[in-house]
Amino acid sequence: MSDKPHQRILVTSALPYANGPSHIGRLTGAYLPADIYVRYQRLTGRDVLYICGSDEHGVPITIQAEKEGASPRDLVDRYTKIIQDEFARMGISFDFYSRTSDPVHHETAQGFFLDLEEKGILRRKPEMQWFDEQAGMFLSDRYVEGTCPVCRFTEARGDQCERCGSYLNQMQLIHPRSKVTNTTPVARETTHWYLPLGEFQAELERWIGEKKDWKDNVINYCQGWFRQGLTDRAITRDLEWGVPVPERDRKGRVLEGAAGKVLYVWFEAVLGYISATKAWARHIGQPDRWKDYWLREDTKLVHFIGKDNIVFHAIVFPAITMAYNRGRQNERYVLVSEIPACEFLNLEGEKLSTSRNYAVWVRDYLDAFDPDPLRYALASILPENKDSDFSWRDFQARNNNELADILGNFVNRILTFTRRQFDGKVPAAHKPAGPDREMLDEVRKARTEVGEFIERFRIRDACRRFMDLSRAANKHFNDSEPWKTVKTDRAACEASIHVGLQVVKALAVLMHPFLPFTSEKVWRMLGLPGSVVGQRWSAIGVELLAEGHVLGQPEIVFPKIEDGAIAMQTARLRAVLDTKEAREEPVRTAPLLAAVSIDEFARLDLRTARVLEAEKIKGSDKLLKLQVDLGFEKRQIVSGLAQHYRPEELVGRQVIVVVNLKPARIRGVESQGMLLTVGDDEQLKVLIPEAPVTEGSRVS
Repeated sequence: MSDKPHQRILVTSALPYANGPSHIGRLTGAYLPADIYVRYQRLTGRDVLYICGSDEHGVPITIQAEKEGASPRDLVDRYTKIIQDEFARMGISFDFYSRTSDPVHHETAQGFFLDLEEKGILRRKPEMQWFDEQAGMFLSDRYVEGTCPVCRFTEARGDQCERCGSYLNQMQLIHPRSKVTNTTPVARETTHWYLPLGEFQAELERWIGEKKDWKDNVINYCQGWFRQGLTDRAITRDLEWGVPVPERDRKGRVLEGAAGKVLYVWFEAVLGYISATKAWARHIGQPDRWKDYWLREDTKLVHFIGKDNIVFHAIVFPAITMAYNRGRQNERYVLVSEIPACEFLNLEGEKLSTSRNYAVWVRDYLDAFDPDPLRYALASILPENKDSDFSWRDFQARNNNELADILGNFVNRILTFTRRQFDGKVPAAHKPAGPDREMLDEVRKARTEVGEFIERFRIRDACRRFMDLSRAANKHFNDSEPWKTVKTDRAACEASIHVGLQVVKALAVLMHPFLPFTSEKVWRMLGLPGSVVGQRWSAIGVELLAEGHVLGQPEIVFPKIEDGAIAMQTARLRAVLDTKEAREEPVRTAPLLAAVSIDEFARLDLRTARVLEAEKIKGSDKLLKLQVDLGFEKRQIVSGLAQHYRPEELVGRQVIVVVNLKPARIRGVESQGMLLTVGDDEQLKVLIPEAPVTEGSRVS
């Protein structure tokens, strides 16, 4: 994070496609962590604005509209309403939620296009594109499928292969077919405008090189693109649904070839953050207020996204902004300050899949459970640095064992005890000493540490630290034994209960970023006026409940979730996996190799070894250098595991090594053996013994 002070914070979450309802993977990537961050910043009193909106253009919209027999407009109207309702019920607290179909967005995107066109930055050039003769239309990237030229996956899209991740030009596809008519398209020439990203690569590299605190996944992703070299990218498409390309420039001159084209969604969607802020400013009756956030260099701009959106937010949007700012001394757009991108969330050990209906849909979840337990469970496992996994059993355990048994139990016990023994009023404070003083010190320490974690986008750690305070509060209550001291030492009982109630008040505010609905519930149970929203983070542990304050009515804070409710959810997911028709594609395995004799196989010397050290090989995204102990000697091995394991995850593990391979040099590093693995490039796992064995043991 930059040491430069910021007067205001502008937070954005990736614009969700309005072509379907939300699942929990969507929440973890860009919305829940952003909401936690924003709620905290509001409590600190900072000027923070949280902006989002529906992405309502692009081929995914038109494809879904065709599937549902609806017009694109009807589709986005319906799903935008659904998505907004889901966000609201989950407590995602946008200051404004806009739409890219709104006129203000069209004006903004067209304005950027014209600015770059008039500066001579954009390049207009012909290209070959697949044309569906039966449908009479050019096929944009997602309307054409074919075989990937890299991995030979037969269902690659025209823009990207989902199997190997390669970015493609649709003309590279082998055996292309139209998704509109399922016919073979023909190549025809069309003309489009391009943004020359390569012209901005040096400036982008210098700028990103200054980001010392950005997450590794963002930096590494950008460096991968830089190594390949940035190239021209088309910013227009031959479609009917989208932001129309202006047919005349600002001087009224005709833009030849613009008729019938729209701005490519990857170009105009990121500009939705700007247009949404403009719409917010108009909504509050201050139409120029958006400039305070976008045109002042002391704004801290934070993009919360999933890792699949890194290129658009760390390279493309900054390049568009740099192009717009070129030649301007005033009213220059601010560049992003932070991009806390999350990895992916898996579900019960499998990849989420909307097409297979293998997902936990937000609406279905909310029909069965309250929002805060899901917020807490997801915050506890956010895929901040690597993919994580959601399971219904873990969700149940976190609700029952942590929210109910730790946090809820403490709040209910102390409020109930106070009502029974002190007529529901805060007892005398006395002078806190010993454990009581330490408990109040712990509150202030937790306030500082939770805040620091959130500032650094370490939401999991912040969530854990908040729950640790609840554990400490339970221990303080148990150690104080008020059920005994109320009879033997009433002053000591009053003091410990007084402190415990102060902890409840502190927890009500501390939990607000994570559990906003519960925080308000606890606030009411304390009999406090107003809302937690109006409180100050700095007042936690400082502004205390007054002696004699009348408390509200205690309630069960978190009901336990029964096994039957969880069994229903897991059964639904198993049914999806067991349904043959739900498979996205048949299981593909590598072809069998030629048969070998037992004598040939016996020539391989397979031994167990323990990994002593592991580190990445400079200049390679895939290779790790390992030092392994075979018991009788140590060896160095190069293995292509860097995209599947962090180095520290391998240290200490027992592995199986082919030890009689001839040494080889890989990227200039000698490798004296080979680790055995299973899987493919998408998911590679190291083979390990079922139980620990002596290093150097022969595998047979």
